[in-house]
Amino acid sequence: MNNNIALTGIVLNRVKQGNKMAMELSGRQARIAEMVRDLGFVAVDMLADKFEVTSQTIRRDINTLSERGLARRRHGGIERLPDHSNLSFSTRKILNLQAKRAIASEVAKHVQDGASIAISIGTTPAVVTEALLQHDRLSIFTNNMNVAMVGSRNPNFQVHIAGGQLRNHDLDVLGSGMESFFSSYKVDIGLYGVGGVDDDGTLLDFSKEEVRARQLIQQNCRSSYLVLDASKFGRSAHVRGGNICDATRVFCDRKPPADIKKAMKLAGTEFIRCKLEAVA
Repeated sequence: MNNNIALTGIVLNRVKQGNKMAMELSGRQARIAEMVRDLGFVAVDMLADKFEVTSQTIRRDINTLSERGLARRRHGGIERLPDHSNLSFSTRKILNLQAKRAIASEVAKHVQDGASIAISIGTTPAVVTEALLQHDRLSIFTNNMNVAMVGSRNPNFQVHIAGGQLRNHDLDVLGSGMESFFSSYKVDIGLYGVGGVDDDGTLLDFSKEEVRARQLIQQNCRSSYLVLDASKFGRSAHVRGGNICDATRVFCDRKPPADIKKAMKLAGTEFIRCKLEAVA
């Protein structure tokens, strides 16, 4: 009991620290961090032109991102850290936040009270969980401590958590404990995000374990919901697994590329566009 209390306290502190760091980043700084992650290097002049601010302003942004350990300064610009394949959860959460909230609002309309729902790692699923707090008697199964802590705020929810080693960077659990956990249940809805979507609809992520978690959720549910903002289309990530057409429903803030839209229609996958004005 004491060990469990101590672990919960550690997780809460990390979530609070991560949220504080994210709030200290401006929207422009978060977008710069995502550009650096995707491109590897971005020049000061390019950023100044894109955001219509001075070079001095961009240099201050670069200093902030470097101090947070999200990227590093280089002569003439900013570059990706060599050992970081993805940004921290707290930083990613505020990227495209308006779109994620619109997606969450729409998904909540498709979840009935009393449903059982498996929720994956990722920032969009966590934002969806917040939108579900007005529901009643949900049973949540997750390997994401961020999701678990949000779900626990509703006393009528039952929250089940995968066991195993916690990834400090993202506060989630992968590996054998996660696999046996998701394989032990058959839920009404499996809800998952994705790192990127290739031009042919292939789903991409940053590790084999992340792909495995997503696949297990998809395999052990009656209906599968893929949630993603439009920035994920064409975004690079190096581990492939599954296809966008495998989902029962796809929730996104914009229409997908034409070829992907056609493939989803042929496969019977329902695409639901989530309008930003719904959360304005």
